[in-house]
Amino acid sequence: MSEPVNVHEAKTHLSKLLNRVEAGEEIILARAGKPCARLVPLEPEQTGRRIGLLRGLDVPPEFFDPLPDDELAAWEGE
Repeated sequence: MSEPVNVHEAKTHLSKLLNRVEAGEEIILARAGKPCARLVPLEPEQTGRRIGLLRGLDVPPEFFDPLPDDELAAWEGE
């Protein structure tokens, strides 16, 4: 971890600090020499589906049976 960065310096050099954070560094911000905040890299967002997430899960065969007419009507708003 690096030495704390004063808020005034952080405002002046924000782009450089963000470059350091994007490279994986954690930056501590300080006000009057007292640490008050932390800049950390964001976790990458997961996109898409995870294939095989339900692999091995037993689905009962009746799961695929057609719905009864009254339940189907309820789902369709009738």
